[in-house]
Amino acid sequence: MSYTGRQSLNTSDVLSVIMGGGQGSRLFPLTKERSKPAVPLAGKYRLVDIPISNCINSGLRRVYLLTQFNSASLHQHISQSYKFDHFVGGFVEILAAEPSQTYSDTSWYQGTADAVRKNIIHFMNHDWDYLLILSGDQLYRMDFREVIGLHREAEADITVATIPVRRQDAQSLGIMQIDATRRITRFVEKPKDPALLDSLKLPPEWYPQLGIKGQGELFLASMGIYVFNRELIRSLLDNTLADFGKDIIPQAIQDHRVFSSVFQGYWEDIGTIRAFFEANLDLTNELPRFNFFDMASPIFSRPRFLPGSKINGAQIEHAVVSDGCIINRATIIHSIVGLRCIVGAGTVLNRAVLLGSDYYESQESIAEHEMAGIPRVGIGVNCRIENTIVDKNARIGDNVIISPAGKPEKLDQPNYYIRDGIVIVPKNGVIPHGTVI
Repeated sequence: MSYTGRQSLNTSDVLSVIMGGGQGSRLFPLTKERSKPAVPLAGKYRLVDIPISNCINSGLRRVYLLTQFNSASLHQHISQSYKFDHFVGGFVEILAAEPSQTYSDTSWYQGTADAVRKNIIHFMNHDWDYLLILSGDQLYRMDFREVIGLHREAEADITVATIPVRRQDAQSLGIMQIDATRRITRFVEKPKDPALLDSLKLPPEWYPQLGIKGQGELFLASMGIYVFNRELIRSLLDNTLADFGKDIIPQAIQDHRVFSSVFQGYWEDIGTIRAFFEANLDLTNELPRFNFFDMASPIFSRPRFLPGSKINGAQIEHAVVSDGCIINRATIIHSIVGLRCIVGAGTVLNRAVLLGSDYYESQESIAEHEMAGIPRVGIGVNCRIENTIVDKNARIGDNVIISPAGKPEKLDQPNYYIRDGIVIVPKNGVIPHGTVI
């Protein structure tokens, strides 16, 4: 069926939209010079690779990414990573926000619903029946065909992907209440009152029919993943409401068929420094909760054609070492070592996340910087770094000690930050020789 136009081959009846988020203040300073979806993950990926890969593995080849802040590196990553041939008819395209050119409105996106509203004209130029809304800062693996199938089967207007959570987690999430047919009858944002939580509990006798294998009291939390029917989305956005989760969905429950698709599996919102840090470190465990080695549903990223990493006598225990690294007789424990990392001899990394480097420094550059007393790119010799995130292209000198021990949960300094009790050396940061943090 042709609508207002045909800009892409109709390879499926679904158009996917990934929300790139706002300024990413909860991930600052990792978002100081890049948009949230472009934040590096697991040594060699970016956050945005997760939802895009889930789309590709689900047979969904038409993907828009909505973003608005510091999107240059994201543009580069997307353009170099995701190219479909002419016969597939797929695309991954960025729609970057621009302030409205009117005297009355100079705002950027005010929320997820506002972002879709301001780009709906682009979406309507394609043939699709279902609009799939995804978040750009979550770590999970999902086959969206199952969600779409349940949406069709229930003849739903809207479907919300939900995940069972415990009481302590329910207090910080949007909680859905459903009936026996999976229809959502109630939505409460971050319920704290014990009596209110009791009223939202999922009946244990429903667990088998919902495919829930857990025991004890459970609540259904929204994952921020939505399916909308084409004919409904425009009318739902014919207002000034800013957000799907807080505004659109709670209102739609009253007048439309809104259903839940229950997800069973690992899901983590990595929109904060602590969650980002712990999700990365979990990947160093022998059995991580998220498996990047699952080749049935691989996570895609940009091919960089780097050499294999060179280990010169290091002691490495439970670590992820990415391509193109040179590690010289260091000790690395429960850490992520990103692309092109150089680690000096005698250095100890314990619970460290190194995001890597964008380039190899030339000998001339190394000599020039050393003359000025500036360390080379990478980690120097005889350092001790723990509970720290080192952003890209950082220069950490010799005999440096970095640890958040004994320091406040949040701190801003000229050459480092502390967030959630974790030290962050920012992108292109310089930590001089002999520094103790």
